[in-house]
This record gives sequence, structure tokens and C-alpha cells, in this order.
Amino acid sequence: MKSKILLKRKLLIVILSILFLSLITLLYFNLRNSTHGSSMSISEQGKINILADQSSFGLPVRLKIPKISVNATVEYVGLTPDKAMDVPQGPDNVAWFDLGPRPGENGTAVIDGHFGWKNKIPAVFDDLYKLQKGDKIFVEDEKGITTTFIVRESRKYDSNADASNVFISNDGLSHLNLISCTGVWNPIEKSRANRLVVFADKE
Repeated sequence: MKSKILLKRKLLIVILSILFLSLITLLYFNLRNSTHGSSMSISEQGKINILADQSSFGLPVRLKIPKISVNATVEYVGLTPDKAMDVPQGPDNVAWFDLGPRPGENGTAVIDGHFGWKNKIPAVFDDLYKLQKGDKIFVEDEKGITTTFIVRESRKYDSNADASNVFISNDGLSHLNLISCTGVWNPIEKSRANRLVVFADKE
């Protein structure tokens, strides 16, 4: 009788030992697989995020408009303290609004330039008003890729008018809008009365 009890105890210990080892093994592999899976998931997600952030269009570096002899370097600007789009530093360059899409991406890319520089120095967009429907605009990016845009229309805005449509589009297409001042110079406000906007669509 005593030997049977001892045998049962030994058997119970063996079974418990097996169960314990099985549990430890199971936990180990689950933890390993879980950690590996999590690492892979983060890694793959990171790749996805990087790819999502990488545009197929590089940063714009040159703007070319053969009809009005423009071949200008592109600067990058954001907003002024007054929440207006900033402008290039000098008369020769243009400036891309880098808070919006790159030229060629879906949405509306915006580039501005000066008109009527002081002391009658030529400015990059002095002849912007000469562009007509069908004229071509070329933007070269840092990768050496040139994207072509076709002028759709030109429009004048009062300097105080709501021109939010110049920066926004929801049609899923790619647009490029060029902005410059126009009209009479106001020496007190140090600005011109109007804004000229040329609307263009990707070819």
C-alpha cells in the first residue's frame, strides 16, 4: 500500500515536471516569436512610413517659362508672421511654398516671385501677365526630373481678397499656381494693390 502511494507521488511529480517544462518552453517560444513579430512589425511599419514620406517628386530647384524668358532658382518659404506666404529674397529667384505639395504631387503647389523691383531692376515675374492658356511651365527637381504644367487661366485678386483657392484643390489632380504682385505701388504699405495668379495643370 505504501509503495503504491510512493509510486503515485512519483508519477504526479513527473507529470507536474513535464507540465512545468512544457509551460516554460511554450512561454519562451511565444515570447521570442512575439518579440520578433513586434520588431518586424515596427521595422516594416517604419519602412512604410519612410516610403510614404518619400515623394516620387524631388524638391523643386528651377522654374522655367520659355515664353517669358524665366529660368530661375527656386527658394523655399513658409508663412510670414502675418500668416501670408513669404517671398524670395531678391528679384531673380522664385519661392516655393514648402508647407504645401511639391510640384507634380497631387494638390496645388504654389510658387511666387517679384514684379516691379525697385530702381527699375528687372524682376523674375515682370512679364507673368503675358502668359496665356496653353502656355507651358517647367519645374525641374533635385533629381533632374522636369514636370510640365499647362496654363489654364490667369486671375487678379485684390490684396485683401480671400485667395484660399489659390492654395487648395480637392480634385485629386496636380496643379501649379504662380503668384506675383501687380498694380500700383503703395509706398506707405510697401505693397502693390493686386495679386496676379496664373493657374496651371500638370500635363
